[in-house]
Amino acid sequence: MEDFKNYSSYKPGENKPESSPYMPLIYSMLVAFGILLGMTLSYVTSDKRGAFSHGKYDKIEDVLSFIKMKYVDTVNTDQLTESTIEKMLTTLDPHSTYIPKKDLEQTNESLDGNFEGIGIEFYIVQDTITVVSAISGGPSELVGIHAGDKIIKIADTIVAGRKIKNEDVTHKLRGVGGTVAHISILRSGSSELKDFNITRGKIPLYSIDAGYMIDAKTGYIKINRFSATTHKEFKHKLKELKDKGMKSLVIDLRQNPGGYLDAATQIADELLDDSKLIVFTKGKSVNKAEYKANIPGEFEKGKLTILIDQGSASAAEILSGAVQDWDRGMIIGRTSFGKGLVQEQYELPDGSALRLTVARYYTPSGRCIQRSYGKGTEEYYNEVYERYQKGQFMHEDSSMIRDTTVYRTLIKGRIVYGGGGIRPDVFVPLDTTEDFDYLYKVRVFIREFIYKQYSAQPNMLDGYSSAADFGSRFSVPPSMSAAFRETLKEQKFTVDEKRYLKLESKINQQIKAYLAQQKWQTDGFYYILNQDDKVVSKALEVMSEK
Repeated sequence: MEDFKNYSSYKPGENKPESSPYMPLIYSMLVAFGILLGMTLSYVTSDKRGAFSHGKYDKIEDVLSFIKMKYVDTVNTDQLTESTIEKMLTTLDPHSTYIPKKDLEQTNESLDGNFEGIGIEFYIVQDTITVVSAISGGPSELVGIHAGDKIIKIADTIVAGRKIKNEDVTHKLRGVGGTVAHISILRSGSSELKDFNITRGKIPLYSIDAGYMIDAKTGYIKINRFSATTHKEFKHKLKELKDKGMKSLVIDLRQNPGGYLDAATQIADELLDDSKLIVFTKGKSVNKAEYKANIPGEFEKGKLTILIDQGSASAAEILSGAVQDWDRGMIIGRTSFGKGLVQEQYELPDGSALRLTVARYYTPSGRCIQRSYGKGTEEYYNEVYERYQKGQFMHEDSSMIRDTTVYRTLIKGRIVYGGGGIRPDVFVPLDTTEDFDYLYKVRVFIREFIYKQYSAQPNMLDGYSSAADFGSRFSVPPSMSAAFRETLKEQKFTVDEKRYLKLESKINQQIKAYLAQQKWQTDGFYYILNQDDKVVSKALEVMSEK
């Protein structure tokens, strides 16, 4: 080694030392050391690429790193990462989703059943925030905010006549519980502003739209989604209706997209006796889980019907599937959506979340009602519209059956099918005589029209004792119909006389329903709307049979 040191210190111009007999050995050792050093450095500096066989290689991170360092233009890598995740999830199934941080709070609100704010429903009328209603028990009701009040200032800033948007109002009025919102309102009949300091608090988001008596013995409950508060709301409505003499019940799950699995099983538990199986789930990485009735239910006896349609999905299908499989009640309407996948939500460190499909759910008879999504997400969601185009909303046929395996209900042994949603026991076709496309276009103007009418005449419904009384005695006067047509013209909506006249009775029914909502809230709205509902009528007919 001494000779090595001497050689390594040799400078040009000096006499070169004589060769050592150990030099060949030293050369070979240097070569071996160089190879070893090169292999070590190569492994360390390219650990991710070189360690692929060890399962450590992250191709996505590598590609993003190259884009960040080498791409010709500046790139928002966070945005790129999110779009990559979203695209990746679409290749799994239609219901695994990524929720960005900015959307997560609002997404969770509808399922948690509450948010923090001042507690009003509002509508922007003639560029002015107009209170539709102060939510019962909320901060605004407690300080005396009324329907029809016009919000002119928020925090000493004028907001009327400033082209304010709905999302701007929400941003200004919502906030952390305990903070104070300062607003100034103009009330009908007064020319002076009235100031309010409203302490923000928890505001309930109700998942039950309506609960009323259709007739002397039949109750009706409309559930719009399954949230954390749905079971509590349902029990409250059940008690109210039973106290009014309810013996039969209609549960309306039409256009209900689902929600929490537990909410559906808890409501099913109110309807099924003993320890009946409600639903079971199983997946590759999760153990089979069974959900059974385990409490004395509030409505285990009595006639029951459940209304479904092509918009009823997930938890709505769990409830209707359990009722159908145990022959507890009749399912009325049209075949449901067909979503039988269970998602779990995982919060990510940056405040975003991943909702990942972890299992499938099965009805008590063993049916999986999930539709095929093998052709991709777009085709999956388009299938509902294709059903409409094929006329399957007007008549159901065997072509809709995805899983031809025969299942049988657990009490009466009736044949049922899986693999394509819950097929109703009694099919009610879509009414093709109604011009739904045109009716929808007209309907969007009705709500604002009614707000203006009622704000101008807040005592116009004082002569009616109830929604039923209003429903039986009130007819939309010609003057109101004419005023609505004038509103359409003011909004630059082209009135097709032939189509409008054909739908005039339906339009007037919508006007009447929105008017009823002003005094009797959503109970009044659905009471009027359901008077001419063919699916509700069929449910009543079925329950009247012995």
